[in-house]
Amino acid sequence: MTLPTPRRFHSATTPSSKLSRRSMLNHTARCLALATTLARGSATSAQDKHATDSKPKAKPEPTQGPTILSKKRRVVRVLGTHVTLQEDLRKRAEADLGIELQFSPGGSAEVLHRASTRPESFDLYEQWSNSMRVLWQVGAIQPIETKRLRYWSEINQLTTTGRLTPNAKIGAGDAPNRLLFVQPDGALGGNETSKVSFLPYVHNVDSFGYDAGKIPRGIPYETESWSWLLDEQHQGKVAIVNAPTIGLFDLALAAQAKGLIEFDDIGNISRSKLDELFDILMTYRRRGHFRGIWSSVPASVELMKSGESVVESMFSPAVFDLKAQGVDCVYASPVEGYRAWHGVMCLSVAAQGDVKDAAYEYMNWWLSGWPGAFIAKQGYYISNPQRSRKELTADEWDYWYEGKPARTDLLGTQGKVVVNKGASRDGGSYERRFSNIAVWNTVMPTYEYSLTRWNEFLSG
Repeated sequence: MTLPTPRRFHSATTPSSKLSRRSMLNHTARCLALATTLARGSATSAQDKHATDSKPKAKPEPTQGPTILSKKRRVVRVLGTHVTLQEDLRKRAEADLGIELQFSPGGSAEVLHRASTRPESFDLYEQWSNSMRVLWQVGAIQPIETKRLRYWSEINQLTTTGRLTPNAKIGAGDAPNRLLFVQPDGALGGNETSKVSFLPYVHNVDSFGYDAGKIPRGIPYETESWSWLLDEQHQGKVAIVNAPTIGLFDLALAAQAKGLIEFDDIGNISRSKLDELFDILMTYRRRGHFRGIWSSVPASVELMKSGESVVESMFSPAVFDLKAQGVDCVYASPVEGYRAWHGVMCLSVAAQGDVKDAAYEYMNWWLSGWPGAFIAKQGYYISNPQRSRKELTADEWDYWYEGKPARTDLLGTQGKVVVNKGASRDGGSYERRFSNIAVWNTVMPTYEYSLTRWNEFLSG
């Protein structure tokens, strides 16, 4: 398939970052190479699969009913990560919609490379907003018409303006509103139009997790700090996520919080500042500060469960998995602010006809209530939360969204207790957590150079 002419991209934070199609494809190819080679000395060889065992399984037998047997069932191929491509979600969507969903989960760099080079191989793409620059630039995805999104009017202001409340920090880097709307000239920007580059749905703020059984519990937003990742007291017990658009910011925030470096704009780090940062990180690496570089949620869980790490980059499902296994894992609320991410669901440029119609049905299903309630139980938010509220009990809503103490034990997505009665969510309410964003996961103008330096860091 021949890709369309590369598009232009407007960004308030990167006005000069017009990257060529060849350059962007090189970037994703190099990112794929990084994802398949973990740093020597990584603490675990855990397989790259989601803790909920979300690899595609045998499809259930068709339900009985007045189906016209001669009519071919519509199939939608969904490419993405294990975060949202979960078996429970696939089964429920197929039952609700009467379509067949073929999930292809993989590592972040792997699926981004496939999507940007082979858009004919998928119909929908699910990942994070920091992949948008690559996908839009190479023409791998097509605009989504908001008039075909049934619940578009319910999308909250976080996506459309970058802030849940007027006084919230918008955060540096690729805030979702900066990437959302398709402008009249084909560029992406923040001015509202009738077409968007992605369906906004799952999102969260990330930080680091720590074992409160081995590290004294800190005070949220006061003493918990990104600097803990570089604290000499934790030498040999620190793990980092293997993702240059994620782990890089965890370490940049840590180095700045520790007073080792100062960034003018942490969402747009220059080459010289990257050199300065990686010189610092290589010093830590060589003296054995980092115990592991993980590439999957199960691997991050195993690192802390085994005691090999006491503090590490972490995603929300891992925190609740560890809690369910009896580890007193705390998801820190850094005084410097969170690193935020926003899920994107994108429509392949190759999707047309009945497949495109079915893809819109699936997108609408994601915002219909039940899916948002399901992912709330693993700590994630949805872009129109009020519709999901009716699918949660009052106790669940008050804990997950309002940050109130749990009035009863609460179950996670796997039916296990992940919240004990009396516990409060780390970081508090949805509004409080998203009012304290330091930086969004971002593809910077120096993205290609950061990949080179990240690879050197992994190689040690």
